[in-house]
Amino acid sequence: MHRIHAARGQGMTEYVVIVALIAVAAIGTYTLLGQTLRNQTAGLAMEVSGQDAQTAIGQAQTSANTSQTNADQRKGLDNYELGNH
Repeated sequence: MHRIHAARGQGMTEYVVIVALIAVAAIGTYTLLGQTLRNQTAGLAMEVSGQDAQTAIGQAQTSANTSQTNADQRKGLDNYELGNH
């Protein structure tokens, strides 16, 4: 009976590790693309409400270009803040 509880504990530990890795990946992705996603969401909300979303769309495009520029730069501990605004 002790082995059954140990196996359940191991399975739960593996599950927590997997969930933590997914959370870290999601945070990293949102950090890189967050501003673009927020601007696109704002543009969609404006269009759905009948407003012109050209400004939000333009900001989303600018954010996407900035993300591309930042992705092309080598990041390390010596220059981590480079391009992070």
